[in-house]
Amino acid sequence: MRAADSELGTLQQLGRAVKAAQYRHHRWADRELGAIGTTLPQWDALRAIARHPGSSAHWLAGETFMSDQAFGTLASRLVDQGLVVRTPGHGRRVEHDLTEAGRAMYEAGSRVADAVLTESFGDLDDAERATLLALLSRIGNGGPAHAPGGGSASNSTRSAR
Repeated sequence: MRAADSELGTLQQLGRAVKAAQYRHHRWADRELGAIGTTLPQWDALRAIARHPGSSAHWLAGETFMSDQAFGTLASRLVDQGLVVRTPGHGRRVEHDLTEAGRAMYEAGSRVADAVLTESFGDLDDAERATLLALLSRIGNGGPAHAPGGGSASNSTRSAR
C-alpha cells in the first residue's frame, strides 16, 4: 500500500468515525425526544428560533443545516402543532417566534438533549471536551460544502436573520 493510500484510508476512517458518532447521537436523541412528543429536527428548529426570535426561514434553515424547503415544511408542522407563530416582517420576509407551548417543548427537549450529551461525552474530561470542540471547529470551514445551500449559517449576517 502506498503512503498516499494509507493516509487516505486513515482520513476515511476519521471521517467515518465522526459520522458514526453523529449518527449515534442523532438516534439516541431522537429516541429520547420522541418520549416527550418531539423529534430531533423539530427540537433543533425550536432551539434555533428560541435563540434567534424573529429570524427568517432562510436564516433558520442555515442554522439548522436544512434546505429552505425542508425548513419551511418543518416550520409549517410546528405552526400546526401550536409551537411556532409566523408573522410578516419587512418585505416578503416571514419571522418566526415560539409560542408558550413551543418554549415549554424547547425547554423539555433541552433537558433531554443535555442528558443524552452528558452521558455520551461522560468519558471525556473537561480538557478533552475542549480539545475535541477546538478540533471539530477547525475542520471543514474552508469550502462551500460545509452548509446547505453552499453558504455557512455562521457566516450569515445578523441583519439577514
